[in-house]
Amino acid sequence: MGTGRTLNKNPRTRPIKSQGEKRRRYKVQRARLVKLGMDEAVVAKLQPNELRTLVQHPTKVKKMVAPKAPKAAKPAKAKPEVVAAAEPVKAAPKPRKAPAAKTAPAKKAPAKKAPAKAKKAADDTKAE
Repeated sequence: MGTGRTLNKNPRTRPIKSQGEKRRRYKVQRARLVKLGMDEAVVAKLQPNELRTLVQHPTKVKKMVAPKAPKAAKPAKAKPEVVAAAEPVKAAPKPRKAPAAKTAPAKKAPAKKAPAKAKKAADDTKAE
């Protein structure tokens, strides 16, 4: 078997990835992680292979960052002003209970039949 024609054609080498393009890709990937909610200091310390794997799974990054995010303070409730009774306030509907699981009725064991010999003997005694 021959080596084929592809190795005999020029140019047979693929273009070399430049370092400038590599740095640009890393910069874009870091920006994506910061947009997802990760801290810039943490993203800056990541190794390139870790950076790539995190960018590939954005939903996992969001879940990972969500518990650490500070919760927004609840706004203080303003005192309710007197409102005209134009629309009656409806009560919230009651939550429905889930239907109870039905259990299958227990099957009764079939009645045991008397052996045929005993039955015949019983019939013979009645006949006499």
